Amino acid sequence: MEISLHELTAGYALDALDPAEREAFEAHLEDCEPCQEELASFWEVTGGLAAAADGPAPSPALRERILDSARAEEQNVISISSRRRVSPVLASVTAIAAAVAIGFGIYAMSLNGQLDDSRAALSAQETAAAVLADTNTTSVPMNGGSGKVVVNDAGSAVLVLNALPAAPSGKTYQAWVITDDTPVSAGVFAPSEDRAVVPIPQTVPAGSVVAVTIEPDGGVSAPTRAPAMSSDPV
Repeated sequence: MEISLHELTAGYALDALDPAEREAFEAHLEDCEPCQEELASFWEVTGGLAAAADGPAPSPALRERILDSARAEEQNVISISSRRRVSPVLASVTAIAAAVAIGFGIYAMSLNGQLDDSRAALSAQETAAAVLADTNTTSVPMNGGSGKVVVNDAGSAVLVLNALPAAPSGKTYQAWVITDDTPVSAGVFAPSEDRAVVPIPQTVPAGSVVAVTIEPDGGVSAPTRAPAMSSDPV
């Protein structure tokens, strides 16, 4: 099956393309703004995978062993439903991303003893990477800000925000999933260099809205003000 250049973004981000694919994708990338945005999002997520727990950086030899192991995995470890076909490149890239994330995460956790928090952070980042690498997702723009919500068929979602200033002193950004007018917290977050990639921890049902409010540090159980930005129904 011929692979669309748009489907090579994740492979390019993880340096998993062959030379011909890399050359073709780089030529395509110069004039494709959606691929530029997706590449930036994927780079931020994969960077977060390695930093899921604090600790010394693993050695290059460890990284190579993880990558070699991931490349050796058979492709049938990835489930493909009858309604969706996943390209061989993205299937292998997803396996590599998960293996690298697990390898770096376990290495750091063993040094710091922060097992529970690190597992939760790592799981969220793995989910975000999988959603952003999925070729069968829906992107819904955010009203009131620059960004989008990316949702797959299973309802797993990632909020990607651009040009987002730091919250005021004593405040934080908090994400919400609003279903049937009932908001449920999706966690607090802070931008990094005016950008945020936020894995949504719960399923986002069809017709729901994802919103962002500015709340007191630590977050709240229910919004205290109108959303600073929100999506159309997903």
